[in-house]
This record gives sequence, structure tokens and C-alpha cells, in this order.
Amino acid sequence: MKKVAFGRTQLQVSPLGFGAAPIGFLDTDRQRVARILDLLLDSGVNLIDTAANYPGAEEAIAATVGHRRNEFVLVSKCGHTLNDVKDPSWSAANVMKTVDRSLRLLKTDRLDVMLLHSCDLPTLRKGEALGALVKARDAGKVRHVGYSGDNEAAEYAASLPDVAVVQTSISVADQANIDRVLPAARKNNVGVMAKRPIANAAWKDLGEQPGMYKSYAATYTERLAKMRLDPTALGFAGDPQQVWPELALRFTLSQSGVHTAIIGTTNPENARANIDATEKGPLPPGVVKTVREAFKAADPKGTWAGQT
Repeated sequence: MKKVAFGRTQLQVSPLGFGAAPIGFLDTDRQRVARILDLLLDSGVNLIDTAANYPGAEEAIAATVGHRRNEFVLVSKCGHTLNDVKDPSWSAANVMKTVDRSLRLLKTDRLDVMLLHSCDLPTLRKGEALGALVKARDAGKVRHVGYSGDNEAAEYAASLPDVAVVQTSISVADQANIDRVLPAARKNNVGVMAKRPIANAAWKDLGEQPGMYKSYAATYTERLAKMRLDPTALGFAGDPQQVWPELALRFTLSQSGVHTAIIGTTNPENARANIDATEKGPLPPGVVKTVREAFKAADPKGTWAGQT
């Protein structure tokens, strides 16, 4: 799989990345985790995203592909109070202790990127949490620091000189950050990770969604229904359950300034399908335009903010 420059980080990343939330929250067995991660790495996917509050995810990554550490860009997220880090969320002590915790659990001597995990704009402006991450960077524990979040906070983060990476929601059903965050990221040469790039599979029945994702999926399902998109009319003939994931992922990867889109899965077959879709490249400009226009027509007042 081809690699692209990850903003000003001097890292090269694959357009497809892996998000580790499902392997933590859905308590995936290690053998399955190893199968998925080995498949992705063997196919050229070289970015793995996790977080301190994804239960067991950091440990699972270390146990399954820790021996392949030099083959991938490793991203984690911090800031929340944890069972073993009692300091207040977003405090300097919390951030510094969580960085050390992640290094220990991931069994690595450095994190390529550490992101503040969706703190609000006032917290970000206060600067304590980001300042602690900068200290961790200067100490050699973290190569690059950044922010995971949406809307005004992500736009502000992308303007900060110490923020080299932003992770933000971008999908067919979540387009606000295309207009708000991506311009700021492009202006400042910030690396961009698109989260929820397939809109939590909003074309599925809500009853099929895992409990932890239902609230996100419900919003996206409602939006997608109002957009009234027909994959067949967009050139994607076949079973909607099969063609929607490709259409959605390629739409996200068609956005200027998006360097990698992270998808979490506990199914090796879905991982293979995501690889195949990514390798087909961006959508034709006319299809992208139609999807963009459908979003704006369904939300003429612009009230659909990015889901944090």
C-alpha cells in the first residue's frame, strides 16, 4: 500500500489505519487480534491508533505485534482519569503518568504520536494538558503531539504550533469538519487522521450495532436516511451492505488534507475489504460532489456538527 507524508511530522503513513477501540471494548481474543493486525501490516497498513481508556487494547497490541514495532506508526490518546491514574482529567500529572503508562503497556520506548483525547475547547485553551504533552515530547517519550476531537476545538488545535496531528470525524454522514478543520490543518501542514470514516456503518439496522456504538450510529443513521443517497445511482451496484463500506471509506479518503482513515474491526474479512477499498483510491469528483450536496441539502441550516 502506498504511503503519504503525514503533515509536517516527517512520518509516512498508509491511507488506511487501524483503530483499536473495538478490540478493547468488545473484549476480542488475542488470536483474532493477531490475525487482523498481521493481515493489515502484511498488506502495508502502517498506522495503529489506540487510547489509554480502551480497555486492554494497548496490552493486546503489544502482545500481538509488539515484535513488529518498527513496521508501524503507533498513536495513542490520553487525558482521562483511569483506574490506575487517579489524577484529574486533563491535569499535567494525569497526562505525564498516562504517557508513562502507555509506554509500559505497549512495551515500547516511544510513541510516534500522543493525542489529547477529546477535551473541550476551554481545557485546550488553558494549555496545561498540551503543555504536559510537549514536555513528554521534549523528553523523548513522544515524537509528536496532537489532539483528537471535532468542530471548533479541533480547528483551534490545528492552529497551534505544537500540534502536529489532529484526529477528527469525517464521513459521508459527518462532513462539518471537512469545511472547518481541514482548511486549518492544510494551512499549518498538520497530519490528519479521519475517525469514524465509515460513519459507524450507518446503513445497518440499529439492532445490529454493538451497544457501545449505538448512540453514534443512531445519529449517523438518521442523517444518512435524510440524505437519501442511492449507491446504485453513484455507480456502486450490488448489495448495499457490501457496497456502502467501500463508498463511505473512499469518500473520506477523497477529502483534501486527510492523510489516513482509521477503521476498527474485530473481523478479518472486514479488514481485508477495507484494504481492497482503499487500494481503489479516491472516488470520482462527481460522486464526491453529489455526496457533499446531499449532506448540505439534508442540513440546510448547517446544524449537523461533528460527533465528538
